[in-house]
This record gives sequence, structure tokens and C-alpha cells, in this order.
Amino acid sequence: MKSFLFLTLLAAAGLQSFCQQLNIIPQPVSVKLNRGTFTITNKTVFVVNDAEAGKSADFFNAYLENIYGFKLAKGSAQPGNYIKLVTKKNIEKPSSDAYNLVVAPMGVTISGDTYSGIFYGIQTLIQLLPVTKNVSLKIPAVSIADSPRFIYRGMMLDVGRHFFPVSVVKKYIDYIALHKINYFHWHLTDDQGWRIEIKKYPLLTEVGSTRNGTIIGHFPGTGNDHIKHSGFYTQDEIREVVKYAADRFITVVPEIEMPGHAEAALTSYPWLGCPGTGPYKVEETWGVFNNVFCAGKDSTFQFLQNVLDEVLQLFPGPYIHVGGDECPKNNWKLCPLCQARIKAEGLKDEHGLQSYFIQRMEKYINSKGRKMIGWDEILEGGLAPNATVMSWRGEQGGIDAAKQNHDVIMTPGGWVYFDHAQVQKDDSLTIGGYLPVEKVYGYEPIPKELNTEQAKHVLGGQANLWTEYISDPSKIEYMIFPRMSALSEVLWSPKNQRSWILFKPRLKQQFKRYDLWKSSYSKATLTNTLTRKKIKGKK
Repeated sequence: MKSFLFLTLLAAAGLQSFCQQLNIIPQPVSVKLNRGTFTITNKTVFVVNDAEAGKSADFFNAYLENIYGFKLAKGSAQPGNYIKLVTKKNIEKPSSDAYNLVVAPMGVTISGDTYSGIFYGIQTLIQLLPVTKNVSLKIPAVSIADSPRFIYRGMMLDVGRHFFPVSVVKKYIDYIALHKINYFHWHLTDDQGWRIEIKKYPLLTEVGSTRNGTIIGHFPGTGNDHIKHSGFYTQDEIREVVKYAADRFITVVPEIEMPGHAEAALTSYPWLGCPGTGPYKVEETWGVFNNVFCAGKDSTFQFLQNVLDEVLQLFPGPYIHVGGDECPKNNWKLCPLCQARIKAEGLKDEHGLQSYFIQRMEKYINSKGRKMIGWDEILEGGLAPNATVMSWRGEQGGIDAAKQNHDVIMTPGGWVYFDHAQVQKDDSLTIGGYLPVEKVYGYEPIPKELNTEQAKHVLGGQANLWTEYISDPSKIEYMIFPRMSALSEVLWSPKNQRSWILFKPRLKQQFKRYDLWKSSYSKATLTNTLTRKKIKGKK
């Protein structure tokens, strides 16, 4: 047994050695370095089978043109100087988005089990390119066989607290595409702003997308700048972003908060609240607020169903996120309509009422052929029958859900909340907490409390970027880099091939890529100082 373990570690060390030479993040499953090189020039031809594979070629061309100043023509197969993209014609549906990448002196071939697999091969090819401009694009001859460990690899961006234009959202999507992440969780509504156009309810954006000021300090009621903050996405802009993501084989998961975090909606349509509550306002501070959707009115559910009808038309992916977190029960306890609902439905208490609320909305979402995701509070009072749980308050919610045979996405705050500081005394205001890149890299999404069958319900993981203290796009970059690079390896690479000691040299090379992209990022891990690239307009 000891000799087997030694050989396993030796093999992993050998693979790591190759990966260090190639500086690929996330680390591939299998790498073989061969003799020779191939040079990409403006005479190199892309050989592409069809339009779907062409999306990967287009992404590579856009990268080449942006960084190196030229792009490749598409053409037919040649004896040499080509990049060929091939999708395998599987008789059965592939079990994962695997790919093979072979670089030979005559050209490059990327064959994918799926079109997504081809796209991931393109990301690896990009990492073989030099990290300086005005040099020959010579890449090593190599054979790589690779596939992702988890099927759900996510990044969330909160635009409720601070709105960001479409151009910034697209750039965020490009960043996650470069890291082989395949889900973009878009947090679109909250107490501080409603960011998605709903044609049936225009006041949601006419009123709910604007707050009259923003807190600057950590404490409610202090440091308010009294400057209006507003912004929302039209439905055409939503479609534009969803298509942009789909062309990068990324699924967008919209989040429409309910029954809590509803202040912006209640300000727009006060009749959605419990009788006797209010007046409402789009919140200027951060935190949890007592005003929530009234669970005793059928009109509340009709409103939310109407909202979701438009959301479903805009987002074709399988998941709709309903939040379900941080819902105070104070108003429900005093509301005669909510109390009548508890009695009529035979519910135990207000926690049971929240479960009723979520289950009723899930039934509607399921009737439309979609799946519901909620934060782990949806476990309280009884879990909706088909719900997927995002475990954020540690791992226990995910453990409990998996043991109940529910799918789980692990996103615990202590490991993957990228709004936390990367250094212990950051010179940029954050919401609190300390999350260095080393801790992110050390995270294991499958809890040891789960047996083999239960572990199958862990679909993967996700990092979240909440924006209470992030208003500038360069700070978005600073907060996600280099932690997203670490996360990508956690969610993609085999567990037994991960090594922080061997990851750090590759991270140094990744910093050069960030420079090539002109991105802000934290260098704290390797320098042990507060040094970082300048952030414009930091708060």
C-alpha cells in the first residue's frame, strides 16, 4: 500500500513538473511534453467543422487580435500550419466535456467530446502562448488529455448593490471563460436595487432601480454620500449578455430574490407587502431588512409568477435562482393574512410558511420545465421537493441537502466569498473577513461527512462577489484575481493532483497573463506585502 501511494505521489509530481514548465491553470488531467514546437503566425489557418465549433475559433481569434494584433483565417485542411477543431461524434451522450489537445510541428489539433470540450481546449491553447507581446508565438509540442472534475463551476456577480454596465458584465464573462468556468450566476435584484426590466411591471425599474444614496462606511446611517445610484438592464441587453455567455459555453443563472431582500420591489409596488408595513424605500444601507413579500396574499404569488414568466423567456438555461435567504419573519408574525395562511395550510410556524412560499414557487418553476436553486435557508421548514441547494453558511446546508438526496452547489463563505479581503489589513474597504488565495486553493467541495452515493449530489462549487463595497470595475478584477485562478483548479483538476507548493510557481506566470490583460490583481500571496496594482476610484 505504501509503495502504491509513493508511486501515485511520484506520478502526480511528474505531471506537476510538466505543468510547471507549461504553466497551465487549471492543471490538466494528463500532460505529455513532446519534442519540437509549433509557431502560430498570421498564415496559420483555422480548420473548423461547423458553426458551433466556430465559436471557439472566434474566441481564440478575438484573443489573438486583442493581445497580439492579428487573427487567423478559416479554411480547409492543409499539410501544415493549421489549428484544427474536431468534435467527436459520440453514439452515446458524453459523460463530461473532455478534450484532447495535440501540438505537433505541423499544427494543432483539438478534439472535444462536446463543443464545450473544444472550447476548454482553446483555453489551454491560449495558456501555451507567450505572455509577452511582440514575440514569436512559438508553443511547445505537447499532448494533453483533460476533462473537468465537476459539472458545475460557477462565479457570481452581484449587480443589485452596485450596477455595472453590459460591457463590464461581458468582460467578467470573458474572465470566467478563460478559467474554464461554465456558470455565471447573475444576482439581479435586492433591497438596494432592481436591475432587470419586467415589461408587465415597469415601476420595478422606474422606481426600484434607483436609491437616493449609498453608505460608504461599515455602519448603517453613517457615511451616506446622498448621491443617487441607479441602473438596470433592458430585456434586449439581457438577451445580448445571455448570447454572449452562450457563445462561450457559459450558462447564465438569474437570481430573483424572494421572499426576502424585497425592499426595491416593495417600494415599486407597496401592495406586495404585509398590511400595516411600510413606508418602503430602496435601501441605501447594507444588511437584512424586515420588509419582505407578503406570503398571505395570492396576489403576491401571481406577481412573482408573472415576473418569472418574463425571466424564463430571457434565460434558457435549466436553473432559476430564487434566493430564499435572510428572510426575517417579524412582519409575518404580525400579519393577519400570513397567520391565516399558516392556519389554512396546517403549517407549524413562520418557518413552515417560508417553506410553503418556496415550494409553491418551485412547483411553478418546475411546471415550466426548469429547476429551482436557493440558498441554504430553503432547508428551514422543509426542503422543496426538487430544489438544488447553494450552501453558503458553511457546509452544513450542503451536507444536509445531499443526505436528503438533493443536488448541492458548495459556496461556503469562509472559502469562496471573494468580497472578503485578500490580506489581513487591506488598504481597500471590504465587507470584512479574510480569504487569502491559499485558503481558496485548499478548499475541497465534497465534505468528508458524505458517503460515496451522497457525494454524487455535489454538482460542484461557486465563488460569489458581493458588491456592497465594490463600485469600480478594476476593483472587481482585484477581488477575483488571483483567487479565481485557484478556484478554477479546485473545480476542474483531479483532487490528488493539487499541490499549493507547486501551484505557486504557475501563479507567478498567471500574474504575467493578468498584466497582459491589463487587469488589476492582488500580489499579496507571493510578496507578503500590501502591494497591488492601482485601483481607480477605490472605496
